[in-house]
Amino acid sequence: MNYPVVTSGLDHFLSEIRTIKPLTPEREYELAVRYSETQDKEAAHELVVSHLPFVVKIAFQYRHYAVPIQDLIQEGAIGLMKAVKRFDPYKGYRLVSFAIWWIKAYIKNFIIKSWNLVKLGTTQAQRKLFFRMGDIGECADQEAKDTRVKELAEELRVKEDDVIEMEARVKAREWSLNDSVGAEKDITGLELLEDQSANQEGLLIDRENEEKLAGITKNALKKLDPRERFIITKRFMEDSAWTLQELGDHFGTSRERVRQLEKRALGKLRQEFSSHLVELPQLA
Repeated sequence: MNYPVVTSGLDHFLSEIRTIKPLTPEREYELAVRYSETQDKEAAHELVVSHLPFVVKIAFQYRHYAVPIQDLIQEGAIGLMKAVKRFDPYKGYRLVSFAIWWIKAYIKNFIIKSWNLVKLGTTQAQRKLFFRMGDIGECADQEAKDTRVKELAEELRVKEDDVIEMEARVKAREWSLNDSVGAEKDITGLELLEDQSANQEGLLIDRENEEKLAGITKNALKKLDPRERFIITKRFMEDSAWTLQELGDHFGTSRERVRQLEKRALGKLRQEFSSHLVELPQLA
């Protein structure tokens, strides 16, 4: 089973999604247990792909925020993968019940990043209201819309004017940084942005910190025995981290024993780092 690819051909992608069949509870449990115990990537792959139709369904609930639906689907898929990684199959509920929070969280976070924060508002009440704008929908007439606005305001305990204002913000066009501003219209918003890049002093201190930290790390690793050093290197210092099971197979021992060795090694490193990191130069 391969991942359908989200491309500009959205209709083709959606047609592929519609061919994906849901897992039976028994198959889902089998895959979730296998991934939980052995980190089997094929099991995780099947769990993710089989739930992509659910991701698409959730993503379409947020399509009125003027964010490309492909982006929402991709962010929802990332949330789904995070959920699969953290799912505990032994607690008795289905993956979809656990994953819905992660999927929505990633989609909402992406929408917030995509919107102008001045337009969105920063209070918790405003953000909650922002994500309920889809509840107003297309009303048959003004009276029906007024009724829905009133109901939403009462439910969220905000003023009706707040609901109306937020709806206007959602429907308003984004202001482009390339637009001219000022009385003379001779400067763009982009030119007014503050340069957030680090100054030369900051870059120098960062480089010194990196060199100091590299030296401390090298010396700290020397304090570990060969087996501990191998575990730390494979678990935390390589692009493709080894699982506890893989390390256990390598050493001919159990995952639990590897976990104990890892904990002991991290304790040694933490003690070594704590006595040196205070020496790192700081930017005043």
